[in-house]
Amino acid sequence: MKFLDLAKVYIRSGSGGNGCVSFRREKYIEYGGPNGGDGGRGGSVIIEAVDCLNTLIDFRYQQHFFAQNGQGGMGNNRTGKDGQDILLRVPAGTEVLDEDEETVIADLTEVGNRFVLAKGGNGGWGNLRFKTSTNQAPGKANPGQPGVERTIWLRLKLIADAGLLGLPNAGKSTFLSVTSNARPKIADYPFTTLHPNLGVVGIDNAEFVVADIPGLIEGASEGRGLGDLFLGHVERCAVLLHLVDGTSEDVVADYRTIITEISNYSHILGDKPRITVLNKIDSLLEEEVEEKLAALQEASGGRVYTMSGVSKEGVDNVLRALKAEISMDRLRMKKAEEGEDEDDQPWQP
Repeated sequence: MKFLDLAKVYIRSGSGGNGCVSFRREKYIEYGGPNGGDGGRGGSVIIEAVDCLNTLIDFRYQQHFFAQNGQGGMGNNRTGKDGQDILLRVPAGTEVLDEDEETVIADLTEVGNRFVLAKGGNGGWGNLRFKTSTNQAPGKANPGQPGVERTIWLRLKLIADAGLLGLPNAGKSTFLSVTSNARPKIADYPFTTLHPNLGVVGIDNAEFVVADIPGLIEGASEGRGLGDLFLGHVERCAVLLHLVDGTSEDVVADYRTIITEISNYSHILGDKPRITVLNKIDSLLEEEVEEKLAALQEASGGRVYTMSGVSKEGVDNVLRALKAEISMDRLRMKKAEEGEDEDDQPWQP
């Protein structure tokens, strides 16, 4: 199935049915009075995050979604039938953006989240509603409320615990393939990965999800290469794993290139916890590893791990570091939720 993470959709809710102007006319009933019914409610457009979906490919083939209009009211006090709602099913992690592609309307992060994108119009009142003691034969009714028409963007951000960052051919796909059952494309040319991949990684009886995105290059925030749109897929991650190609002539420049690009994309992403790894040490001499490791540690101002995805040297240490950061993030989220629950409790003296 082709991966699609951005789709433009046109939606319109149903209009309410018109109210009815009608009078009771039966034999031997001299003063029948008004009996016009109300119009039915128009259908709404609803979006819901569901399981078993991981792409927005369905919206490549259908972009227009129009809910059903409500039926008009009828005589004999009969209310018109309500229009049917339309349900858009999307993967968990989908953001709904306004037409300007910036304003977030809804963020469906969990399966079961629902949001009404366009509410159906109310049905108009029939003339029975306007009957009063001084106006016993009203000859007017309300029209139905028109539906809402709008253009929205759907943007998918993958739900993962850790995200892989690095220049093209830094070894991200190799790392994902040796630590999980994912089988991303691996080759010795740039931009082998053209769309994000997910893999479930296990270490010390714990599992977490790792996302691999296409490599960034200098100027990605300005549209060079594949751009930086794929960075949205690691915004929800608890920790970023930054792989630096040890065979590069200037590992410090490579490191700073990625840091600059993610900082230009979003300060939130730039402030996320990062684990820096000097990769491909199996292709280096011991003296080269020590020299480049020292340079990276000085540039990053923190610990730098060494690893080889091919020989699997140092992989377990990196996975344990990821596990520790993810566990800390989950603990912070749990404490935050417990704090919110306590605030919701009524005060007792």
